[in-house]
Amino acid sequence: MFLWVARLAALTLCLVGLTFPAAAEWPERQIHIIVPLPAGSAADVVARLIAARLSESLGQSVVVDNRDGGSGAIGTGAIAHADPDGYTIGIATSTTLATAPALNPRIGYNSLADFAPVSLVGYSPYVLVTNPSVPAKSVAEFIALAKSRPGVLTYSSVGDASLAHLAGELFGKMAGVKLNQVPYKSSTQAVIDLLGGRIDSQFGILTTTHQYIREGKVNPLGVTTLQRVTGFPEIPTIAESGLPGFDASLWLAVVAPAKAPLAVVSRLNRDINRMLDDQEIRKLLFAQSIFVELKAPGELAALIAADYAKWKELAATAGL
Repeated sequence: MFLWVARLAALTLCLVGLTFPAAAEWPERQIHIIVPLPAGSAADVVARLIAARLSESLGQSVVVDNRDGGSGAIGTGAIAHADPDGYTIGIATSTTLATAPALNPRIGYNSLADFAPVSLVGYSPYVLVTNPSVPAKSVAEFIALAKSRPGVLTYSSVGDASLAHLAGELFGKMAGVKLNQVPYKSSTQAVIDLLGGRIDSQFGILTTTHQYIREGKVNPLGVTTLQRVTGFPEIPTIAESGLPGFDASLWLAVVAPAKAPLAVVSRLNRDINRMLDDQEIRKLLFAQSIFVELKAPGELAALIAADYAKWKELAATAGL
């Protein structure tokens, strides 16, 4: 009897080894994190922090691979089409997995089918700011001004289908006004023209606009999150300023190609969430105006699906 049990146990171990080799052996070599945005961007900062900590926890080198272009579509497509072996992961944002695919069905990847959600990193709020020459000091005054000048007031974005573009469209729809979008190739150039008065307003990521708010070079009217932002409690939300429910937040997350081993996704989620629980890491991300929020892979999948549906509906109703 004992011999039979021993043989059964040995056979079970062999079957486990044959069935789940990736989980047992991973990682055996270098891991790549693809960033679909340029070096120095919020996504790049997040990737480099994660790479450093994962290298320690996994005992393998983790390198950052920037593949920017196409408003993030090129690098995101590379993540989707990489081998699902756990050695290629990437940074995703609400722009790359929600707004851009919602507006462009030929983008080259399916945000709901081509990725294995790993872990949410957090949110980076946008804030509606204006050049000081614009005679509006609140959201209500800005809406009234836009109604008196339909299609005249301008706002910048970092390209069609970017979250800044869609935030402006959502604002216009909910407020019943028409704003004139001016797309730019980079947020840096957009900010330069905003400061120079060539653009009236911007739904700018707080990471790049907070210094100009502090210096009084732009007027902040409202943040795009549902709650006020830590560090800027004096700036009201757009939702509390006359547009209830307004929400256009940039989130950043880690994803893998679809069909990545579940054991690998689970291990990555655990290690990344442990890293994000570190107060030192939270301080570093807070300095970039990224507010940490932990989610399990299933919760991240639900967030991606909900955001995609939201922006796809807006694109259809606005005729984008």
